[in-house]
Amino acid sequence: MTQSRLQRFFYSISFTKRLWLSFVLLITLSLVSAGTIAYLIAAREIQQTAFQSSRDTVNQSAQIVSERMKNIGTAVRALMFSDAFQDMMLDVKQNDKSGYYKWLSLLQPAFSQVKFNDAMIHSVLIATPIGDFYPTSNVRSAEHSFYESELYAQFKSQGRGLWTKGHTDPFFKDGERVISLVAEGVLDLSDQVQNLDVFVVVNVKEGDLVDLFMDYLSQSDKEYAFLDASGGEVASAGQSRSSTYGFLTDSDFGKQITAEASGSFFYRHGGEYLVNFSRLPVKEDWMIVGVQSKEKLLAKLNGIKRSTTYVILGFVLLSLIIANRLTYVLLRPLLRLQRVMKRVEENDLEVRFESPYVDEVSQVGYRFNRMLDEIGQLISDVRIREREKRKAEFKALTAQMDPHFFYNTLHTIYCKSVLGENDDAGEMILALSQMFQLSLSGGRDRITLREELDHVSQYIAIQQKSYEGLFHYRMEADPELLDCLVPKIMLQPLVENSILHGFRDRSAGGEIRVTATLQAGLLQLIVEDNGEGFDPARVQAAMDAPPGGKHGYALRNIVQRLQLFYGEEAVSFQLENNDLGGARIVVRFPREEGGQDHDGNDVEAGRH
Repeated sequence: MTQSRLQRFFYSISFTKRLWLSFVLLITLSLVSAGTIAYLIAAREIQQTAFQSSRDTVNQSAQIVSERMKNIGTAVRALMFSDAFQDMMLDVKQNDKSGYYKWLSLLQPAFSQVKFNDAMIHSVLIATPIGDFYPTSNVRSAEHSFYESELYAQFKSQGRGLWTKGHTDPFFKDGERVISLVAEGVLDLSDQVQNLDVFVVVNVKEGDLVDLFMDYLSQSDKEYAFLDASGGEVASAGQSRSSTYGFLTDSDFGKQITAEASGSFFYRHGGEYLVNFSRLPVKEDWMIVGVQSKEKLLAKLNGIKRSTTYVILGFVLLSLIIANRLTYVLLRPLLRLQRVMKRVEENDLEVRFESPYVDEVSQVGYRFNRMLDEIGQLISDVRIREREKRKAEFKALTAQMDPHFFYNTLHTIYCKSVLGENDDAGEMILALSQMFQLSLSGGRDRITLREELDHVSQYIAIQQKSYEGLFHYRMEADPELLDCLVPKIMLQPLVENSILHGFRDRSAGGEIRVTATLQAGLLQLIVEDNGEGFDPARVQAAMDAPPGGKHGYALRNIVQRLQLFYGEEAVSFQLENNDLGGARIVVRFPREEGGQDHDGNDVEAGRH
């Protein structure tokens, strides 16, 4: 179903968009594939490097702390094999307390040497049956006896030297947080070693020991702890551990720490964490544990991921531009052919397809040019035949009108001759001659408005001789319109209607007015009179009726001729009565400038 919808969508878009979309998808798929593969390779390398670096850091830290604790043990052994310590042990063996202050004084250089060898050592206590010996720089807390302390009990339970977890020093009054090394003092006599219930307690500053490996592990995005095998904290820096890593003391967490010297694993607790641990070689039940959020551990990888994504997006955007340009280049001939077809669709048959290419689309374009040439030739032939047909129709209409007027005029001249009005008859013959000259107009179908008005003037002059005193006339025309072209013998039938129909019941007082103006870019001709008027609806119906009757013949003839020249939509023919009650005919059609050349032929300008 989804595939069918995608196919319908793909087929519904334009060919240009389909080609562009194909390029974009291909380029995007290539970029995403290459970027993803590069990211996965880099991710694997960075992840392995990060894991190995974290493991190495914890292992090195454990090694450093172990070496430092080993050095402290070596210093203690050097103290016990010093001359002052061995001589003091002889008095302990003999339970001789008299030399206490002597040995207290003689042991001070040895104490100083031990503390000098390792600055982390806070204090040293030698507990003996004859008294306690310690550096005089430390103030002894007399109420706490070593033999009654927990350290002594731990030693007795283990039967060997031991390191203790961090605690507050009970033997000296400054209450320093320390980690204590408890060793049994020995008397070295020839080849035998005797134990005399003498103990050496070395107190190491807890904070200094923690700082030893914390300074080395100076990463803010990691958490480190100094733990024993049970998960208990051996030493701390005096700050509460973050609640995020509070799981270090959980039993489930401790179960995942193997008995191996070092190792790593992932632990889930509200997130995923990488845990590295390394046991101290000098004390295997102590270990340094490093905890780091996997997300932070791979932060660089996320940065690479974002960078890769941005690069892919950037190239995808660039591919959109490249694909758009490439599509345009490939489809340029087709787009040109499309534009040519669109202009042909808008009736521009002169346009032709042009292209520097010789590909298949160009070949189609050239064949389209040949088709346009053939269509143009056909249209030209049709236009020529149509123009000849229109000329024939126009001449037929003009020929129909000429006899109608000619018969009426000859009848009037005849009457004048019979009545002996030879002067009037002569003037009418002269006016008729001039009228014929204007109406023939060298075979032209259209004449200037000036000539048409002269033609009407000659006609009125003849009619005024026929109907003396019946009417007078007035002509008004804008001077710039006198050279406009109009179909010939157009105004004379309108004036004739006013005389024959408007004034048929009148013997005097008639008035005819002919006006030529420009109205909204159209040439407007008005013929009106003060006669008895007419019924516009009835006259219009007579004009619309099929030809054959007398009524409406002249007006229909004028309308048909105008429509032959200008088309039905461009011609307006309005019939109405004016304010005086007489007839008013308004004709509007496109204005055309023109004139005559020296041979008497029409010289026509463009239509306005």
